[in-house]
Amino acid sequence: MTSSPGEPRPVDEDDSAPGDGGVAKGITSYLTGLGLAVLLTACSFGLAGTNFIYGPGLPVALVVLAIAQIGIHLVFFLHITTAPDNTNNVMALAFGVFIVFLVVGGSVWIMSHLNHNMMPMEHSMPM
Repeated sequence: MTSSPGEPRPVDEDDSAPGDGGVAKGITSYLTGLGLAVLLTACSFGLAGTNFIYGPGLPVALVVLAIAQIGIHLVFFLHITTAPDNTNNVMALAFGVFIVFLVVGGSVWIMSHLNHNMMPMEHSMPM
């Protein structure tokens, strides 16, 4: 169903963020997000403090749990959805993530080159 430029866009109930309903629905959504965030945090601490996962696989498991928690925060607390009126929020979020990766990646790159270039001469040239 399409609308002409002068008509308001029809509301799609399936494309709403958690908390876009009434007060009770919003509180329930926030509590659900809080519960999931606490559960993922407890799982992260539990995995890091035990030998449940093989040692070299632990960073991968923690990254997976961190990405899941990012998703929980985006949906339940920041209300990021796929709605057409949410495009500016998604673009701002993508730009922020891009800037963070540039800053972190550039810092790591600079530090690795400094580490290589600042080595003492006896360590960098075999005699």
